[in-house]
Amino acid sequence: MELRTAASPKDMKYYDTNRLREEFLIQNVFVPDEIKLVYSHIDRIITGSATPVHQTLVLTAGDELRAEYFCQRRELGIINIGGTAVVTVDKKEYTVAYKEAMYIGMGTKEISFKSVDASNPAKLYMNSAPAHMTYPTVLIKPEGTPEEGVVIVKDCNKVELGCLEDANHRTICKYILPGQVESCQLEMGMTKLEPGSVWNTMPCHTHDRRMEVYLYFDVPEDAVVFHYMGEPTETRHIVMRNEEAVISPSWSIHCASATHAYTFIWGMVGENQDFDDMDGVDMKDLR
Repeated sequence: MELRTAASPKDMKYYDTNRLREEFLIQNVFVPDEIKLVYSHIDRIITGSATPVHQTLVLTAGDELRAEYFCQRRELGIINIGGTAVVTVDKKEYTVAYKEAMYIGMGTKEISFKSVDASNPAKLYMNSAPAHMTYPTVLIKPEGTPEEGVVIVKDCNKVELGCLEDANHRTICKYILPGQVESCQLEMGMTKLEPGSVWNTMPCHTHDRRMEVYLYFDVPEDAVVFHYMGEPTETRHIVMRNEEAVISPSWSIHCASATHAYTFIWGMVGENQDFDDMDGVDMKDLR
């Protein structure tokens, strides 16, 4: 498990390109037949993936958590952006298809991952946060028939925003949030930009009560994403490519433009789960 320490906005003003990327960018997120995890001191979020191909991968706490098992004091969110996976949670199997998700509650002892088809392996993107109580483990599906352990979220609580004229026509798909899939602090969802749109989260905002991590995907090989971060009056950018993630501290804006439409997964942790608790930034104040 890789460790990333917290960063001060006063220090970040003096970072060069390499230092910015070293502190906030997560590359090579999906490694075949490996679990890759990055532990950030910023709100203690863990970002990572499980990419089972030929092997069944078992999630363990590692030395970094000083825990008997990964979810002893944590909750876990998963969104699959690859082939169908089987996720086994304390001996119960869940089949997780493309763009389906899971919430796994605190106290879960055994978690493992395998792909149904090695020629089309699963890509299980994960966010995890410290937890204080146990909420039910559920499979999150955009459609289907309700059954035990499965939450059917019709269209994943879709919200359509923006317009093509502003190059920001996008659909937000909310997976884990209060009133839908309960958690201690973790929220997760996905935003898809429509063809011809390249801007997300603009006008931008900050939210001092929680931090955020983005995973960009569906980015063509010859395209790039410019992720903008920093205090509103001290903005910086990080050039990103397909299936890369970026850590955004609570004091930082988090938005992007790109050379092609794309999709990204957002995950938030912190003390406030109110999705609309944002501190908006006026366009004239950006620098």
